[in-house]
Order: sequence, then C-alpha cells, then structure tokens
Amino acid sequence: MNTPDIASPDFPSPDSPHIPVLLSEVVAALSPRDGGVYIDGTFGAGGYTKALLEAADCKVWAIDRDPDALARGATLVERFPGRLHLIAGRFGDMAKLLAEHGVRNVDGIALDIGVSSMQIDDRARGFSFLRDGPLDMRMERAGRSAADVVNTLPEKDLAEIILTFGEEKHARRVARAIVKARVERPFSRTLHLADVIRAEVRRAHDGIDPATRTFQALRIYVNDELGELDRGLRSAEFLLRAGGMLAVVSFHSLEDRIVKTFMRTRSAEAARPSRHMPASAVKGAAPTFRLVTKRPTVPGDDEIARNPRSRSARLRVAERTDATALASVDGGLA
Repeated sequence: MNTPDIASPDFPSPDSPHIPVLLSEVVAALSPRDGGVYIDGTFGAGGYTKALLEAADCKVWAIDRDPDALARGATLVERFPGRLHLIAGRFGDMAKLLAEHGVRNVDGIALDIGVSSMQIDDRARGFSFLRDGPLDMRMERAGRSAADVVNTLPEKDLAEIILTFGEEKHARRVARAIVKARVERPFSRTLHLADVIRAEVRRAHDGIDPATRTFQALRIYVNDELGELDRGLRSAEFLLRAGGMLAVVSFHSLEDRIVKTFMRTRSAEAARPSRHMPASAVKGAAPTFRLVTKRPTVPGDDEIARNPRSRSARLRVAERTDATALASVDGGLA
C-alpha cells in the first residue's frame, strides 16, 4: 500500500503550501490549446488550473467541495477574468454541474485524488494526528463527522471500515479499542483517537505511524472518496469529447486500482480477448477510451526530494474515443 505517512519528518510541515504533484506531466497529458475547455475536478490550491491557463488561451471550470479552497481561488479568478470559473460541488457530479452552465463537452479533465496538504495542515479540519484538533475530517464541513462515526457505529462496522479503506491488518483490534474507550470518554479530538490506536498497534518497521491507516480509512469513509472517484470517472466519460484527455493522479492502492480498472475496462485493450484480434471483431460495446499510459507515471527523484508528498503518486492517462458513453450523467448505466 502506498499510504503517505503524515507523521514522517519528511512530510510537508504545518503551514506548508500545497504543491501540485506531477504538474508538468499532467499539463503535457492534457495538452491545453487555445479555445479549449478543461476541468480541474479537484481545484485545491489551483496548481493544475493555473498551469493550464498559463499554457494556452483556454477556459477552465474548477470544482471543489471544500469552501475554503473556493475562497482562496478568488484571486486566481481575478487574474484570469472570463477564463476561470469556480464551482462549489463534488467532481463526481461534474457532468450535472457543467450542464447547469451550458457546458456539455470538454477537451480535458484533471483529477488529483485525496486530501490536500492544506487540509492536513489545518488542525481545525481534523485530518491529521500530528496536532490536536476536532475529530472532523469533512471536506465540505457538512454531514457526519469522523467523531460521529467512531462514537456511534458498531464495532463490526468500524472494523470493516478500517480494514477496507485503511487496509489495516489490526482492524478488529483497533475497532475493539475504540468501542471500549468511547464508553468512558466519547471521541472529539484527533490526538485522543490517535493515542488509543497507538496503544493497540505498534509502529511498523517502515516507520509509518500506527494511526495512519485508521485515519485514512475514516477520512475516505466520511467523504465517500472511493464512491466519488467512481462517479467522477463515469462523469468524465460522459463529458469528454472525442480526443479529449483524462489525467488522474492517485496516492494509494485503493484509488489507483479503481482508476486502472476503469481505464482498462473502457479501453480497446480490455475489449479485445486476444491482442491478435482487431477491435472491429470484438462484440459488444465499443471502447470509450484509449490507454495513453499502460503503466502509471511516477515522480522522479528530483520531484520527490522537492515534495516528499509526491512519492506515492501515480498518474494514469487515457484518451476519449468517439464511442457513446457507457454511463449516464447520474452515474447509472446508459
């Protein structure tokens, strides 16, 4: 598993800026052109958006579910008047969101999956176990928080979440400890939860903090991140015009597996039962994507040295064909 260890000394320090990962590779993959229309589905600090707007006289529709990210993007909107449009919402809904603005086809989509350094560094958001803060983890600042989850769910459900989304082999032990501890003192702070986990799980030989995987699991569950990724990929298929490019950066195996499976399933490579059989001979739906990167692009040593957060990043790229999308706007089958 490629889980970044946010307790590691080489992880960006508190108040460090969010550095877009594999930036030049993502921009090169999308190849922005004058007059083109692009989507940055995970705006964050605006790194990909800014690079796209500087690379060509194009338009970018940037989406983010975090109100703080949208507020920070106001200055970038002023810098690129009429070319940058910020939208509050989830990238899984981008087909609907763009349709509300009269946009039904785009030339490229960039997705940077997961939590940003800014969210991690803000103790008030409750994503990190490095400093004490409210046990929140909600990207939208709305809905059920991580504290609600650990204080109310049955032990069996907690164990399943921690195992499935955190790939924590000690999930049952951690869940049992959480349920026992919450009887005496309900969880409301990040360090309280981290300390309970650390008392049950030893630090691994790779140096990863024992709380890392459980915090990751809760964050993914609270924000439905994997469901959002699945919906986002389907929306991208619906929005991209023929020749449009999809570039997705993921940071751990769960995300990358979803992206890889989607792209291969939708590609001509997956459609052909034999590499010797032409695509025209394959029955069923025509492939909606062509794989550009059969293996993921990873950061080089220089980028990892500049930005340790990038070390687990994987970039996969696919090009849209002219075949009819297999998914409808709402994510259901067409």
